[in-house]
Amino acid sequence: MKNVRIVPMRAEHIPALAQLEALCFSQPWSEKSLAEELDNRTAHFLAALGEDDSIIGYIGAFTVCESCYISNIAVFPEQRRRGVGRLLLRAAAEQARLRGAESISLEVRPSNHAAISLYKAEGYEEVGLRKSFYRDPQEDALILTLTFENDNK
Repeated sequence: MKNVRIVPMRAEHIPALAQLEALCFSQPWSEKSLAEELDNRTAHFLAALGEDDSIIGYIGAFTVCESCYISNIAVFPEQRRRGVGRLLLRAAAEQARLRGAESISLEVRPSNHAAISLYKAEGYEEVGLRKSFYRDPQEDALILTLTFENDNK
């Protein structure tokens, strides 16, 4: 997508990100929860900015040791199907690699076919299932993982 910039999350992004969370998730992160990640050394939260520097999406991930976990990814509905999610996934994967991760994982509702299609197109593979992971409505979660190729082999 043209004219989209992926930048580290900053304090001024948090109100818009909290609105996006409330719009997309039944158990959204609060402004306070998002703000706490600004000082979390394991966190790398990235915002997608449009031409006018407005928030159009974001991704949150945590890298600990050799593993990275994507906790949040969301794009405003009017900006979907334009490649923003793909850019965010790729940026988070790059950050994870730079932080020494060997893989990156996430959970997704089995009913979220569009997201699953995107993740699989980006190389994520289904590796497990978490029973009754989601609430409102209750649903299992598929666990998908992308394993990075070891450049030293």
